Amino acid sequence: MGGRPGRAGRGARALAPGGELPRRAEGRADERELAPDAWGEDALRHGPAAAHLAARHGETDRGVLDAVRYHSVGYVGWDRAGRMLYVGDYLEPDRAFHGEWHRELIARVPEEPDAVFREVVRDRIRRLVTGGRPLLPETVDLWNVLARAD
Repeated sequence: MGGRPGRAGRGARALAPGGELPRRAEGRADERELAPDAWGEDALRHGPAAAHLAARHGETDRGVLDAVRYHSVGYVGWDRAGRMLYVGDYLEPDRAFHGEWHRELIARVPEEPDAVFREVVRDRIRRLVTGGRPLLPETVDLWNVLARAD
C-alpha cells in the first residue's frame, strides 16, 4: 500500500490542519494574500489558499487542485478526487453536527459513492439555506447538474 498517495489523499493533505499553510499572529493574513478573491468570505479562503500553496510546492494535477480549491463550495467540473474530498470533508467524524445519519453515509461511501455525494451536496445546501447563508454560483451550478441528471 505504500508509494504515492491517492489523488484525494493528496488533496486532503493539502488541507490538513497544521499543514503547509503558514499562519501569522494576526490570523488569516497569509490566506488573504494567497486567495484575495475567495468569494468574499474569510471562512472560504483556506481552500483556494491551500490549492495555491499545493501548486507552488509542485502539485500539477488539475483535479487535485480543483478538489482543494472548491472543497467548501462545490464545483461542477470535479472528477472523482474532487467529489470524494468534498464528501470526506463533510463527513469528518469530529464535526459538531455529525450524527447517526452521517455515520450511515460514511458506511455507504465504498459501495455508493455517487449517491452519497449527491446526499452530501443536498445536505450542505440545506444547511446553508436554513442558516440564512448565500448560495454561491459554484454551489448552485453543481446542484443544477445533479438535479438535471435525475
